[in-house]
Amino acid sequence: MGWIDVHTHLNFLEETPESALAVARAAGVERFITIGTEPKDLEVVLELARAHYPEVSCTLGVHPNEAKLYADEVERFIEARLQEKEVVAVGEIGLDYHYDDSEPETQREAFRRQLALAVKHGLPVEIHTRDAEADTVAILTEFGGRVRGLLHCFTGTKWLAEKALDLGLDISFSGVVTFKNADGLRDVARFVPLDRLHVETDAPFLAPTPMRGKTNVPAYVVHTARRVAELKGVSEAELMAAARANAGRLFPKLLLP
Repeated sequence: MGWIDVHTHLNFLEETPESALAVARAAGVERFITIGTEPKDLEVVLELARAHYPEVSCTLGVHPNEAKLYADEVERFIEARLQEKEVVAVGEIGLDYHYDDSEPETQREAFRRQLALAVKHGLPVEIHTRDAEADTVAILTEFGGRVRGLLHCFTGTKWLAEKALDLGLDISFSGVVTFKNADGLRDVARFVPLDRLHVETDAPFLAPTPMRGKTNVPAYVVHTARRVAELKGVSEAELMAAARANAGRLFPKLLLP
């Protein structure tokens, strides 16, 4: 048994994926989901997953900041590959109003189209939401509980967590939950039920305490997991068992032992 990093970007790391995986294995991380974000990296993450499956799986999707690049041909590319064994979810999709790289309406259209793809093919989603809580909930509500998946790198309010859970979605915590000024987020982590919770790195971003200032890597998920276990009042072994069960339920194509 080992940890599962449900959201990482192996193709963005400074070191080779092989090196990062070896270090993570030694730290007790067993499985990795590497994430698609824009048209030019979709084939890259798919090839990484193919090369390292079943240890590594991937998602295919277009990040909200890149929503302006979402087009019919991109959708066809994604849809044609969703049934491959290495592709466990549609993602990273969602809304991000913090930056203005793509217009909000363009983001909303790409979000809806990719949610529809996930529903059509019976796959979960990995959702990015920043400064867009009301619209994220509104669009997910349009799908009437047909969408399953998780809000990744959760940094939102308790209201958003409650709405997401009510809609059948899970919550994933990154190293942000360890940050000194993240008391509100730690309250959310205490609130989220153990059977709906995941841990991730979002590497190479957001290295957890005590690794702040370093480039994040998948091995560091153990630090986030340790803090979340403390917040939940459970042992690390109990959290690992719960997180593995949650990942196996949400991502059945992981084929966890």
